[in-house]
Amino acid sequence: EDVEVYQDFRVELNADFRYFFNEGLFDGQERTYLSFAIKPEYVREWEDGKYTLKFVGFARFDQHDRRRTHFDIRELYWQVVQDNAELSIGVKKIFWGVTESAHLVDIINQTDIVESFDGEEKLGQPMVHYSYLTGFGTLDVFVLPYFRRPDFPGRKGRLRTPIVLDSREFDFESSAGEYRPDLAARYSNYFGIFDVGVSYFYGTGREPIVTSLEEFRPIYGIIHQFGLDLQATTGPVLWKFETIRRLNNLQDVFALVGGIEYTFGNIGGSGIDWGILGEYLYDDRGNLALNSLQNDLFFGSRIGFNDTQDTQILFGGIVDLDRSTRIFSIEADRRLGESWTTEVEARIFANVAEEEFLYFFREDSFLRFSLSKYF
Repeated sequence: EDVEVYQDFRVELNADFRYFFNEGLFDGQERTYLSFAIKPEYVREWEDGKYTLKFVGFARFDQHDRRRTHFDIRELYWQVVQDNAELSIGVKKIFWGVTESAHLVDIINQTDIVESFDGEEKLGQPMVHYSYLTGFGTLDVFVLPYFRRPDFPGRKGRLRTPIVLDSREFDFESSAGEYRPDLAARYSNYFGIFDVGVSYFYGTGREPIVTSLEEFRPIYGIIHQFGLDLQATTGPVLWKFETIRRLNNLQDVFALVGGIEYTFGNIGGSGIDWGILGEYLYDDRGNLALNSLQNDLFFGSRIGFNDTQDTQILFGGIVDLDRSTRIFSIEADRRLGESWTTEVEARIFANVAEEEFLYFFREDSFLRFSLSKYF
């Protein structure tokens, strides 16, 4: 008997140009950066999706910053689905969270720091992932055999600290270093208008611990992280909330982000959807919060044109309630024809206070153009 096989192979080629409005603070930094990326993807399924093999690769070649020239296996895993259970073994990307301005509970994958400022891009994480669906919700359990060290911008890179960071020189709290296994679990379910996720992580934290900005000695600590993400849907309004409690011998963390997204659908019969976003962010580390989101307000607007080109625009701003710091952003993307897409992104750092970690990036406001071709 022949086993029916589905397979799909596609490749994305990308050209990316970043223009920085100001001269860099540090020697070797440029104003313009051109880079090229390739992202191959292969999926193979047997027996109506009971067995799946998936591969997603990524490589970027940067004109100036050799640290940004990098390769990663984003995903490479084998998966079997049996009744209500699912088992995956290999490299995967897992996303947790509901809020727009920060993803506090999202801890499985390490951030690809050289790839994106906003932390949206992640490195592939080796794992064994077991998922079980019941009438009472879904339970996901993860065994993560080792920690992925991130790359940081090199001497010629932008959005870097005065000292060129190298994660290979960072200390680990565990004597096993990056080879200490991590454990994680998440329970998720929906109750009426509420979608709820409760998560727990025990292992090497993905974010280095910094106890002083003057003596900048990051260490990857062993943490217990308890997380809650919650979303309520009431008509055109989404209520979003995330909070974490992170415990470590050197530094405990309590952080939260919450807010709303209100969408005006099909404005004036035009087909355009307009969403307004507002969120509050708190982190009890104060100046030691590496994302500088310790007591801030986020506001934004999302416009979806619902046209054949799938045009979307997102405007956003973050206002520090304690200091003068402001961050503004614009992201827009549009499909061109059948196999091309274009993106525009801008990040503006304004009046950054000296006490903040972001002060290192105060001259790094930039405009980015990206063009992708799909085969």
